[in-house]
Amino acid sequence: MYRNHIRPAISRRDVLRGAANGFGAVALEWMLARDAAAAARINPLAPKPTHFAGKAKSVIFMFMVGGPSQIDTFDPKPLLDQYAGKQLPESFGKVKSQFTDGSTPILPSPWKFAKHGQSGADVSTLFPNVAEVVDDVCFVRNFQTESVVHAPAMYQVTTGRILMGYPSVGSWVTYGLGSESENLPAYVVMPQSEGTPEGGPPMWGAGFLPAVYQGTLLRPGPTPILHLQPSAGVSVDRQKKRLDLLQKMNDLDTPAWDSEMAARISSYELAFRMQSHAPEAVDLSQETAVTREMYGLDEKHTADFGTRCLLARRFVERGVRFVQLYHGGGPLSMQWDAHDHLQANHEKMCGHTDKPIAALLRDLKSRGLLDSTLVVWGSEFGRLPMSQSGNGRDHNPYGFTMWFAGGGIKGGQTLGATDEFGLHAVDPWHMRDFHATILHAMGLDQHKLWYLHNGRHEKLTDFGGKVIQQVFA
Repeated sequence: MYRNHIRPAISRRDVLRGAANGFGAVALEWMLARDAAAAARINPLAPKPTHFAGKAKSVIFMFMVGGPSQIDTFDPKPLLDQYAGKQLPESFGKVKSQFTDGSTPILPSPWKFAKHGQSGADVSTLFPNVAEVVDDVCFVRNFQTESVVHAPAMYQVTTGRILMGYPSVGSWVTYGLGSESENLPAYVVMPQSEGTPEGGPPMWGAGFLPAVYQGTLLRPGPTPILHLQPSAGVSVDRQKKRLDLLQKMNDLDTPAWDSEMAARISSYELAFRMQSHAPEAVDLSQETAVTREMYGLDEKHTADFGTRCLLARRFVERGVRFVQLYHGGGPLSMQWDAHDHLQANHEKMCGHTDKPIAALLRDLKSRGLLDSTLVVWGSEFGRLPMSQSGNGRDHNPYGFTMWFAGGGIKGGQTLGATDEFGLHAVDPWHMRDFHATILHAMGLDQHKLWYLHNGRHEKLTDFGGKVIQQVFA
């Protein structure tokens, strides 16, 4: 449906050399190039029509870096207590992970589970606040990824492939739909204050899509966007004249097919507009004391993630299309990667996120934004039922839980399952299916959203995924 700009097979020099073409053809080519250049000046992030009516207009994807344990959070397995300290039955075969071979004893969960809400969803004591909003959540327990290593699995969850260099899901969504905000980035990325995930920038990169569709990284702290103020002595009028001159030079000297230059010009113009609008968008002093308390902004252990959740709400409220929140990053002590001391790790990481996540869902719902905002919670994989280091768990890409809320999702559901030990997914969903479902919620047909690259119609879901229809109302 959407084509990139392809360099013409015949150049102006070719036309001039061809006597049969004549100077009328030269004039025609000039007019076509002029029209193409004018089209390139159109904002590439302008809103575009959906393929069909989708409920969601924006996405907030909360990525828990390192791999939360599904069997300690949202997928209880009572059999773990019965087999505590014993080997996994031989009928399950050999299990390979990054650091263990499946021969270590079964480790029961340190936490208790209970059913919550009218739906009776299972949630452990790690998430007491999320437990209060489960009737807005659809849990899907049977996802899989294809790598036991963090970075490749992260790439698969965020781009659909285990290798870096492919466009992220946020880039595909903004490429397909543009943005409803002319004054803020279409795709915003907010990492953990201690550092970025192991997968790094390829997780939010545009890959072979035009650079304008890559995620805009916001810094942690009081100034998430740098350089919003113009240089000393430079007036707004002077800045505008600079941009106008830059655009004129671009029209004179840049071929119409140069999408990189068009993207760069567009980014300069967006930066100019952001000087007036972005400071207001990130100014949390405008929020009430009640809202700040709800997100945990005044509590040390929730302030960081709570701030980013509140910013996410403010961004989608102002038309930002895709917001990627990362919890975990930098040193291993600030990731969900509990190879040892599972209990201390997960109590700390859940303590950071539980209250802000519940606040985000409540806040979006109270403002009438949850119906149009797809909220996703997930990670690159889960954890094994066997122990590592006696008190931790190794990586489990074979079956783990992710969940959806808002954006046309039918809340109060728990779909899919893993086996009785929480090891393998039953009738698993692949990441192609995960991405097809996100696109469907946005009104995008995975097979119509493509980009011509190296002679191939590339898609987020590659050769196609299955939309998880059960998640929708």
